Amino acid sequence: MKKALLYSRLEDDLVSCHLCSHRCQIADGKRGICGVRENHGGELYTLVYDRIISCNVDPIEKKPFYHFLPGTLSLSIATVGCNFRCRNCQNYQISQMPGDEQGRINGQKLSPDEIVNTATRYRCTNISYTYTEPTIFFELALDTARLALDTARLAHSKGLRNNFVTNGYMTAEALQLINPYLDAANVDLKGFDDQRYRQVCGARLQPVLDTIRLMHELGIWVEVTTLLIPGHNDSESELEELARFILSVSPDIPWHISAFYPTYKMTDRPRTSVESIHRAGEIGRRIGLRYVYSGNIPGDENEDTYCYNCHKKLIDRWGFQVQENVMQEGKCPSCHTAIPGLWSL
Repeated sequence: MKKALLYSRLEDDLVSCHLCSHRCQIADGKRGICGVRENHGGELYTLVYDRIISCNVDPIEKKPFYHFLPGTLSLSIATVGCNFRCRNCQNYQISQMPGDEQGRINGQKLSPDEIVNTATRYRCTNISYTYTEPTIFFELALDTARLALDTARLAHSKGLRNNFVTNGYMTAEALQLINPYLDAANVDLKGFDDQRYRQVCGARLQPVLDTIRLMHELGIWVEVTTLLIPGHNDSESELEELARFILSVSPDIPWHISAFYPTYKMTDRPRTSVESIHRAGEIGRRIGLRYVYSGNIPGDENEDTYCYNCHKKLIDRWGFQVQENVMQEGKCPSCHTAIPGLWSL
């Protein structure tokens, strides 16, 4: 165990956790909603600081990031646990392990130093804190991200970048703390209806919207992903509201629209059709978003990146692979328009 950050002590050995927007009040000997932060005698501890349940080298496009170091490799890590209870979770075996398996916490011991060394060894350009919710293993992510930056400074290299693939439910305090080390985030915006957020995820919508705005204001590169679930969050009115929100933050935020398939506790819904993905994309573009992408449809033209100004194809993709990238120093080679994103270290 390692003492947690971002909490305060209350009376009778209670603690108040300030890491995510649940702001759990946790009694002595109990854990928060995430299942991995435990109160011992009025002190809060993380149970997953060096317990990595998943560590893989992935294409950055798998996260998905399309405007953040395209065509590069990312060391992707996770611990067990999550502060959401999504009925359709695709990684429920690890994200819901503490809740579904009587508090069980599995994982291989891996320190921040070992994580950074592994990323360097496999020639990754960045570390992705992903698969489960990175907020719940915040202390590990923060120490690793700091070390990645410090290692680069000592070696006089461009170093490793850091990104979160997140549900966006962290507090402003947590985001401000990791901001100096966090380069990018893909935020899962699961819909635009607070009641359904509560029913399906066990969380509220507004804190997610607040996180997206604050990330953008802080200069963190933001991309947004929405899993399109038939009969749940795919109405035209809801998609228009969601797209308008992204537009209100910035028309340059890429919006990834991904296909749902039945899993975990949501097996009563059909798979998302290609036509539904395309319809949602058309809504986003009509609202004014400049970069709207189809997910889970390898070979679809809407997974390519085009210049918003002259419509030249800039990045040709097939699934998670970049086939061709003709951008020059982050600009369109035809009209020299700057394309928002982080294109090189």
